[in-house]
This record gives sequence, structure tokens and C-alpha cells, in this order.
Amino acid sequence: MTNAVAVEQLTKRFGGHVALGGVSLEVADGEVVGLVGPNGAGKTVFLSCIAGALRPTSGRVRVHGVDTINAPPERLCRLGVARTFQVPQPFTAMTALESVLVATTFGGTTDRAATPRERAGAALVRAGFDKDPETPIATLNTLDLKIVDLARALGSQPRILLLDELAAGLVTGQLGGFIETVRGLAADGLTVIIVEHVIETITSLCPRLVVLDRGEVLDDGATHEVMRNPRVVEAYLGTEVAAA
Repeated sequence: MTNAVAVEQLTKRFGGHVALGGVSLEVADGEVVGLVGPNGAGKTVFLSCIAGALRPTSGRVRVHGVDTINAPPERLCRLGVARTFQVPQPFTAMTALESVLVATTFGGTTDRAATPRERAGAALVRAGFDKDPETPIATLNTLDLKIVDLARALGSQPRILLLDELAAGLVTGQLGGFIETVRGLAADGLTVIIVEHVIETITSLCPRLVVLDRGEVLDDGATHEVMRNPRVVEAYLGTEVAAA
């Protein structure tokens, strides 16, 4: 099985702060991997380095074998990388359909028979958007904004999907739809890396779990085994709680 993403000794510093300290990680084609850790562990920085939004201080990132360290985000998009954000960043003056339509100008064109507008509409449906596609972005609630953010990522027809805190800001009853949507995307063969704090999401979707702590990999393995690691429990809950 080939690697969709291969990261070698990835380091990112902001002045004297080390956000990532030599992280190495490989993710195979079609794999679904959870990435967890305490606040400030480097999870979002890691995704941003893969997506081309941040340039690492040192190290290497390969996407389907292509070195992408100096590649701009649009190049990453054409290589099949797409991401969502913990806090959606919508085009507030647009409709839901228009927002996704922007993404169809980038990325691959696996469905050449469909028009960009048709691809944007299909991405909204695939993401679970159940309102009129012409609904103004400015009128949408948090759940719908998250769905449009996911649809916009899908609009570029990605092969690798980076999900940053998809469940953030949602209540428990809203998680089921997202979990089923992502499960369907994984079943279609997408490679998915999920940064998440909501354990229900991780255990439902991710056979493999990687734990970051202070910019380094604390553990990497089968989700059920990693979650029993005392060091992982301590990193999340603190020494006193873990020992209770």
C-alpha cells in the first residue's frame, strides 16, 4: 500500500516556541487516522503544514510521493489535499452554493461531464446540507456552516481530507450526521486525517490514533490500545486524575 502522506522530522518554530519538534508520520492511501492531544500539542499546526498554509522550519512533507515543502496551497489542492477549519471561514456575502462553487475551480476534475455548478451542488449533498443551496451564508447556524465548510473541501474533489475539529461547537445530537458522512467518505476511499477532541468521533471513525503532546508523537497505534496507554491518559487528564 502506498503512502498518501509522508512526514519526516517535521519541525515548526514560532520564535522560541517549538510547535512541532521532529514529527514523523506516514498515512497510507485510504487510511482514516485520528490526531489528538492536549491544547497546544501542535495538531492544527501539523495539518497546516500538510495543507501548505504554514511552511515548516525544517523537515519534509510528501503528498503521493511529491515533496510539497515549498508548494503553495493551490498546488496542494491540485495534488488532492483539502481541509476544513475548527472555526469555519465562509464567504459571508455568498450563498452556500456560491461558496462551494469557488472550490470547484481548484483541485482535480474527476467528474469532467459535470459543470462546476453541478459539482458544487453534489458536494453540498454529499456533506449533508439539507437546505436550499441558494441560502445566504450569513443566515446559517453553526452546524450548517460546518457542513458548508466540509462541502467546500469536497468541492475540490480531494483524495486527502484534513478535518480540524469538525465537532467543535456542536452538541452531542448533531454529531451522528457528521460521523455518518465522514464514514461514507472513507468508504469511498478518501484518506482522512481527523484532529478532534470529541472522543466519540475518534472511536467511531478512526482505526488508528496518533497522540501529539508538546509537539511530539506520544503514541501511535490502534485506537483502542492507544486510549489505554497511561501516558496518553496522563497527557489528557493530568497525573492526579489519571492515578485516581
